[in-house]
Amino acid sequence: MSRIGKKPIKVPSGVKVAVGNGRLDFEGKKAKLSSPIPPGIRFELNGDILTAYRDSDEKPYPAYHGLARALAANCIHGITEGFSKHLDLVGIGYKVDVKPTAVSLSLGYSHPIEFPIPQGISVKVEKQNKTIQNYVSTIIITGPDKQSVGQYAADIRSLRRPDAYKGKGLRYASEVVRLKVGKKGA
Repeated sequence: MSRIGKKPIKVPSGVKVAVGNGRLDFEGKKAKLSSPIPPGIRFELNGDILTAYRDSDEKPYPAYHGLARALAANCIHGITEGFSKHLDLVGIGYKVDVKPTAVSLSLGYSHPIEFPIPQGISVKVEKQNKTIQNYVSTIIITGPDKQSVGQYAADIRSLRRPDAYKGKGLRYASEVVRLKVGKKGA
């Protein structure tokens, strides 16, 4: 029994939904997105309500039901409001600079890292008021596609994960880094 799959999705005004063969197409002011429809799942659009139905209650279909509904809801949310991820850069000597096509990062390696920005994603850097020791700046990644925004943020974070002893590196803004005690404190 999929509770998420049974929830109807309200389509806001200004968003066009096309139910095609094996996929849903969404078009709005910010972007055009499409979502695949898994086998055994069908969508119906009645006015401004989009509803997902499944053909059977057997094993893979309840999971597909919730998945298909969640993907469609994410597309609508991404077209209307968009998604964002915040990464905090912490460490003395670390720097970040945004160029039109790439993000330039200085993360303590012997060379700066040029990380290309994919199509449809925008990146900006802000200095916020944080109480983190050796805080440098916050990288804000925004875009309409939840999966590509999250993947890009994870790829940038993987360049220098937070250190367990000093906390230096790239971390999500909501991430709590627990520091270990070094030799001096043991």
